[in-house]
Amino acid sequence: MRSSATVADCGEHAVIQRIRERVRPRAPGVVTGIGDDGAVIEPDRGALAVVTTDTLVEGIHFDRTHSSPADIGDKALAVNLSDLAAMGAVPRHVLLALSLPAACLVADVDEMIDALLSLAARHRTTLVGGDITASPGPLVLGVTAIGSAKRRRVLGRDGARPGDVVYVSGTIGAAAAGLASFRDAPDAGPAPEACRRRHRRPEARVVLGVALGRNRAARACIDLSDGLGDAVHRIAVASGVGVRLDAEALPIHPEARTWFEAAGLDPLAAALAGGEDFELAFTSPPAFRGRLRHVRRQIGELPLTPIGVVTKAREVCLRRDGRDEPLPGGYEHFAGLD
Repeated sequence: MRSSATVADCGEHAVIQRIRERVRPRAPGVVTGIGDDGAVIEPDRGALAVVTTDTLVEGIHFDRTHSSPADIGDKALAVNLSDLAAMGAVPRHVLLALSLPAACLVADVDEMIDALLSLAARHRTTLVGGDITASPGPLVLGVTAIGSAKRRRVLGRDGARPGDVVYVSGTIGAAAAGLASFRDAPDAGPAPEACRRRHRRPEARVVLGVALGRNRAARACIDLSDGLGDAVHRIAVASGVGVRLDAEALPIHPEARTWFEAAGLDPLAAALAGGEDFELAFTSPPAFRGRLRHVRRQIGELPLTPIGVVTKAREVCLRRDGRDEPLPGGYEHFAGLD
């Protein structure tokens, strides 16, 4: 029977102990883990540490009416693994900061932690510490992930050069359709479960990111946390270049396309602006085709689609119906809140 005890009933130390009992006691590279004032980790020999952090806030990044505690825990780690993937880094260690409402059920915390640890185990990543505090408002999860990469294999956003081909992995738009069907467009009916699952449980492209870095097959790389439009703009600004995307080449998820059309939305604009696809967009010159062949062999069936080209002119545009138009941006925090 599921317990009705809350975190207020148990107290901070008991919750921490429940988490500690779920973490394997010894893991490679961990000298001191959960239970001290700080974690002590041993870096990989000859490698650089890549560190990233993301915060998930209830009501902004997830809604407990349609995301389970396990969904929330999995997503909290996945979005950080996606950042490491975009840098070409192998995930190693994780820190977790929880801000818990007093009425939050201990059973829900257990489910969040179990899902986070399950995903961490799949990527041979270890939870080494963090923090727990009370929240007077929403549930908040902050994750810091630490990865490892050789110096010449680290990817960034600033390496794109004119003539590079722009690629994107997988498909885009599914997560945006899933989220919109929960919130904004009930007349169109629920989005397909594949779209809703993409919103609730995004998949970080860790294998792809590491393969791109190890094979030195990409000049610039970024994950699609805030949409493909936003990602392309960021690469262009960081690299001091322009980008022209081909509208017909964009791999919009077929079920998302159908749902957007039923909702009266432009599938192309919605897929470009919608966030949380957590695919990777990267640039690679034609001379790297051999390197990309090695990458494709390592990532299995995940498609890599050429969608545009990097240009000298510092303009970011979309080629659509024979005309160039400004490329839409993506999700932006604080937009419309002033």
